[in-house]
Amino acid sequence: MESILIVEDHKDMQFILSKILKENGYKTSIAGDGIKAIEKVEKYIPDLVLLDIKLPKLDGMQVLDKIKKIDKDLPIIMITAFGNVKDAVNSMKSGAYDYITKPFNNEELILIIQKALKTQYLSREVKILRQKLNEMSPFEKTMGESTQIKKIIKQVELIAPTKMSVIIQGKSGTGKEVIANMIHQKSPRKDKPFIPVDCGAIPETLIESELFGYEKGAFTGADYTKKGKFELANNGTLLLDEITNLPYISQTKLLRVVEEKKVQRIGSKEFIKFDVRIIATTNIDILDAVKQGKFRDDLYHRLFEFIILLPMLSQRKDDIPILAMEFLNHANIELNKNIKCFSSRAMELMLNYHWAGNVRELKNVIKRAVLITESDDITLDQLYPLLDNSHSTESKEVSESKEDSHISEATYKDISFENQKEEFEKKLILNTLKQTGGNRTKAAEILNINRKKLYRKMKHLNLIP
Repeated sequence: MESILIVEDHKDMQFILSKILKENGYKTSIAGDGIKAIEKVEKYIPDLVLLDIKLPKLDGMQVLDKIKKIDKDLPIIMITAFGNVKDAVNSMKSGAYDYITKPFNNEELILIIQKALKTQYLSREVKILRQKLNEMSPFEKTMGESTQIKKIIKQVELIAPTKMSVIIQGKSGTGKEVIANMIHQKSPRKDKPFIPVDCGAIPETLIESELFGYEKGAFTGADYTKKGKFELANNGTLLLDEITNLPYISQTKLLRVVEEKKVQRIGSKEFIKFDVRIIATTNIDILDAVKQGKFRDDLYHRLFEFIILLPMLSQRKDDIPILAMEFLNHANIELNKNIKCFSSRAMELMLNYHWAGNVRELKNVIKRAVLITESDDITLDQLYPLLDNSHSTESKEVSESKEDSHISEATYKDISFENQKEEFEKKLILNTLKQTGGNRTKAAEILNINRKKLYRKMKHLNLIP
């Protein structure tokens, strides 16, 4: 049961507030002035404080300042008369969570308290998380430790010691290559080569020469003998990344090589035997691709000795805080920054966001947030403009709740959201260009957009003539 300290000098209001809170399952204590309030906070830290702005001996603003020195993370909700809203807004700049005006609606009061306590809970979780990160394995830091991930780890440990081929299926950005690497590292082949091949990035005319190699003089431009990926991966692991992108004719040739376990370089009459463990990844349902005639049925059955299905990040939200903190640490090192953590509201937004790009999107967003942040923490107002909110009902709800509770982690007047967003974009682009010494290509790479889009954006924001 959460405890709430009511700091109010009027007896009737003390009774009303105490009754409302107790009826909603909260434990209450009362202080009739600011000095008694500080004494109570020093003796026991409540979960939340309801603090009237107008108090005898010490006013609410002074009490707020002293309580924050005792516990900076303690959520405080200010109580004020309608005519003193300006004071309440100023109190939020000094660290108050929110305010409510008299006369207040009981349901509105409870709603604000629930949100504040949830924020407090998230803040404590972040502290615990920082301690926990120091005790986790590199894989857990990269993938998380949710129930789903723990099941996948068990599957990896089960299949890794064998020679069986593996299909890893999951949407883009879910960590398929990380899992493939983990299988290799836990296998008897861990000291042998791990050779990844991006099947979607190789031009169709070069697939055979990349996979199987070629002899010098085999075709125009073949000025030297080149080993193919199968030869390079001999005795190790070959990762065929996004295998469903292979053209159908290439699948046929791949099947023959996999079945015979020998490869023939282009321009050679000799066959080279190999011992390779194959791991294939796909971002689509591979069985659907077989049914649609886009992927060979016999190749599917040849590779389908074991399958691992990776969930989307939105399906394992317990991992988001762990991943966010790890990506924050990496971004700090890469960008030479020292951002300590996320505000509780920023963490809440990340937990409710849809993350269509999965772990990769989370990593890129945090990297951009670290780049533009100049304070110790990444806040909601810094993070929100970096997200693609056009299709996210969850992030919309967070934004609406932010407005409903009268609170923002920065105060803006007479500025539209679009203007705020453009200001953040300007700052983000300028900071990135500063980081890259004005190199637009590198800046575009950091921002995860192509150079043309960066140019158009800079033109729109009047950053270039």
